[in-house]
Amino acid sequence: MSYKKLVLGLAFIFLASFNIVVQAKNPASNAFSFGSYQKILTENTNHPFMLVIWSIDCTYCLKEMSLLSEIHKNRPEFKMIFLATDDLSATDQIQQILKEHQLSSIDHWVFSEENTQRLRFEIDPTWYGELPRTYFFDKAHQRTGISGLLSRENYEEIVATLVK
Repeated sequence: MSYKKLVLGLAFIFLASFNIVVQAKNPASNAFSFGSYQKILTENTNHPFMLVIWSIDCTYCLKEMSLLSEIHKNRPEFKMIFLATDDLSATDQIQQILKEHQLSSIDHWVFSEENTQRLRFEIDPTWYGELPRTYFFDKAHQRTGISGLLSRENYEEIVATLVK
């Protein structure tokens, strides 16, 4: 093996391992398609969690991010899942917003189908797309859906009830 090939091989291995480390620190958004909602429920069987549905174009959603970050810091044991209703082309912006609010380590999804109405219907047939939309799930996955901004007190009260 020539010296040049050895150096190129080592450089490739280094870059590949660096890429894996970067991806582990900045997980990519999951593509939310038909069936993803059920997958989220299955992966969180017997665990309470909160599903936060938002968009990069929703000023109220962006305003709420700082509060959600604080709640996550105060209650790291309570699982939060973020779902952006934007399309996959907005993934970089989505990840940047989550990073700015120290939420990038949280499980996050982004709509990946053009038929967003179908995805919304799978989540909740009574939800017509208003944002922000938050669903709180207890251990038995009985859920409560709330549209609009919530106060810190609302969040703290609901989360405290769910993590008993």
